[in-house]
Amino acid sequence: MLTVRIIPCLDVEDGQVVKGIRFKDIRRAGDPAELAHFYNQQKADEIIFLDIGATYRSRKIMIDVVEKVSQSVFVPLTVGGGIRSVQDMRDLLNAGADKVAVCSAALEHPQILKEGKEMFGSQCVVLSVDAQRVNHSWHAFVKGGREDTGKDVLEWAQEGEALGAGEILLNSIDMDGTRGGYDLELTRKVSGQASIPVIASGGAGNLFQIWEAVEKGKADAVLMASLLHYKEFTIYQIKQYLKEKGVPVR
Repeated sequence: MLTVRIIPCLDVEDGQVVKGIRFKDIRRAGDPAELAHFYNQQKADEIIFLDIGATYRSRKIMIDVVEKVSQSVFVPLTVGGGIRSVQDMRDLLNAGADKVAVCSAALEHPQILKEGKEMFGSQCVVLSVDAQRVNHSWHAFVKGGREDTGKDVLEWAQEGEALGAGEILLNSIDMDGTRGGYDLELTRKVSGQASIPVIASGGAGNLFQIWEAVEKGKADAVLMASLLHYKEFTIYQIKQYLKEKGVPVR
């Protein structure tokens, strides 16, 4: 088994890190460059920036943030939000990002995944999936979780991998910010469908839930925000806990 990655998530809006619940009720959590440096020192395995503003102006701010952060942080950076074209991907990679996460644009124009793989390699292309339960399945949502595409998440994960994604960032809208634990059933099903790594996102409230995402959800990596931003746990404490439970970590 590969080592499980612990990944802080920085949701950025207007140049500031924010945090919400189920993609709503947003409040500020700090400066992205300062937080990224802090998590780098704590030995985060990667850092993910998501531009939740997703406007042209906001993306320009993100490029400035990525340039600033990449000079002082020595872990892989993934950046997503509002990416519409391969040129947007190129701009962020040139600014210092190691990977680019694509959500809405991939559903609207799936070829962006194929083009991204051909131009930059699948290791740079992350399929970000905003999933919400609808009756007895999960649908992929776009526009910051506001619009249901009707697309089945399990089917979309398979298609996205076939098109060229090298990793899946699986965001549970139902659990986001609730601290009620990851959506284990969703994570387990997507992990079972995909042969590429799956990052579980949405719902971390304590150390046991993080272990559950790996052990029961079969996630390859776990994303978290509130637990770290509000300094309830350090990355070291999370890794130590998982290590004691027999989970291989770096």
